[in-house]
Amino acid sequence: MFKGFKEFIAQGNVIDLAVAVVIGGAFTAIVTAVVDSIITPLVALFYQPDDSGNIGPVIPGIYGQEVTFPLGNLITAIISFIAVALVVYFVFVMPMNKWKERQAAKNPAVEEPTLPNEQELLIEIRDLLRKDADTSA
Repeated sequence: MFKGFKEFIAQGNVIDLAVAVVIGGAFTAIVTAVVDSIITPLVALFYQPDDSGNIGPVIPGIYGQEVTFPLGNLITAIISFIAVALVVYFVFVMPMNKWKERQAAKNPAVEEPTLPNEQELLIEIRDLLRKDADTSA
């Protein structure tokens, strides 16, 4: 029971996924704080926040109302995603891949022989039948 569980946990994909989820969740808070305190004020230099606090270009609507396209939220989400993805990749995924490569180099996989295709098998059978016919005649 524990052996199967150990093999499941030891698979690289499971470990990569678990690390990405945990670190991504923890790092997201840091990235959000940085973006909220640095990037959002920079965007606010160019756009005035509307009544609900959305930052972005204001375009008049069909009925005369002002419509704000909240680019600040979009920029925050994009920067947060890229920062978290970069940290998870360079800190966890890349070292795990290097470790897997080293393990594979230490324990080279045994190559299975390639099986002949149908045409090669038919040629071999034909040659054996000819050889058999020649020796019996």
